[in-house]
Amino acid sequence: MMPDNWPPKYDTTFIPKPDSPYWNPELETMDPLEREQTVILPKLRAQLHYAYQHSPFYRNKWDLAGVTPEDIQSLSDFEKIPFVTKDEIREDQLQHPPFGSNLCISPDEIASVHGTSGTTGKPTAFGISKGDMQRIGEAHARIMWGFGIRPNDTVFIGSFFSLYLGSWGALAGIQRLGAAAFPFGAGVPGQTERAIEWIQEVKPTVFYGTPSYSLYLAEKARSLGVDPEKDFNFRILFFSGEPGAGVPATKKRIEETYGGICIDTGSTAEMTPWMTNGECEHRKGMHLWQDIVYGELVDTETKNRVSYGEEGVTVYTHLERTSQPMIRFWAGDIAMWTLEPCPCGRTYPRLPRGVYGRADDMFVVRGENVYPSAIENAIRGIDGFGDEFRIVITREKTMDELIVQTEPVPGTDNESTLKLAGMLEAVLKTKGLRTLVQMHSPGTLERTEFKANRIIDQRDLYDEMTQG
Repeated sequence: MMPDNWPPKYDTTFIPKPDSPYWNPELETMDPLEREQTVILPKLRAQLHYAYQHSPFYRNKWDLAGVTPEDIQSLSDFEKIPFVTKDEIREDQLQHPPFGSNLCISPDEIASVHGTSGTTGKPTAFGISKGDMQRIGEAHARIMWGFGIRPNDTVFIGSFFSLYLGSWGALAGIQRLGAAAFPFGAGVPGQTERAIEWIQEVKPTVFYGTPSYSLYLAEKARSLGVDPEKDFNFRILFFSGEPGAGVPATKKRIEETYGGICIDTGSTAEMTPWMTNGECEHRKGMHLWQDIVYGELVDTETKNRVSYGEEGVTVYTHLERTSQPMIRFWAGDIAMWTLEPCPCGRTYPRLPRGVYGRADDMFVVRGENVYPSAIENAIRGIDGFGDEFRIVITREKTMDELIVQTEPVPGTDNESTLKLAGMLEAVLKTKGLRTLVQMHSPGTLERTEFKANRIIDQRDLYDEMTQG
């Protein structure tokens, strides 16, 4: 049975005192075991009952697995619930367009329609209810408050306002928190140049977007004679959509570029726009805000939950979603988690190294597991490299070859460029990677105003040519 207080209703007029480090001190500093038993488990069971009653997708899936919501009496029991994958969601929506059989509300209750394109280009559609949008705003406001945004801030949103959900979640949180939203967007030709002009005029104090776009914005500003640190006013820059803000060298470069703190936040398209993970102002790794979205790390082989201190793949469950809840969604991010204390005093599990890979992004070259984030950290950890790079994997006969294409900063002479290439090859060699570094002229690699596509795997092309 669902409790009377689910889904939760929040006081939309509440704002903490500006000097309070917490939005909800009781929840955020609660003993973890107490929070699991008194907050998370009741919300989780309510979400399960709701989904079973309203979602043919889950009812059929769980019936086939021989499990019902009544079987889940503890968080250990919760592991009986089967995972949900992106492919399942896409297939279900193909069979039951446009939202799939997981839509738990009537179409006239939908307040907003969003989605994401899959690998085939077929969008995954999300119908968000008005109540869900309010709870999204509440969740974002809590986490934003935790890394330092206050009502007197102005937040520049430098990401697409389209099907992409991240921008809308950020906007909802900013408005709920009472800060001024500056929803500038991105992606229109010439928009970055206009953004540079507007940022100097309006002086927003907070930036939101992708790490790639923040570095592109800085590069474009410098080309126009604008110093991002001196001429902008960002004291906080927070990010989602890419893992870069959790890569130590990238975080350091962003902070040195703008003179503000770099905050890593994250989710997946299917969980968005609930912010599942988010750093606090101490930047000791992302907290898993477990009473909003319940996060697990599971072993890739056994599929069992791993202990704290171990590495696993992220699995997420909504605890407050009425429209299209994701329950044990296999997100595929690779991380390590800990329950060690954070200086902020919050008692949530943390990802101290952030998300440093994806199960589907990792590639194997000559028997070595390679995470793009490791290469990114190596490049941006060496002074003299620009902000863009590409990872190209080719195949010559039966041997894979790893090529890193990158650029020096403008004004670097040929001798120094060659030294940089040698330094990077040496650093990557210490990580077990035999790599050819190709240096390109500054500004020649393609830039992006959203997510960078930096991995180019040409091995299938070689196979097609040799087998054709």
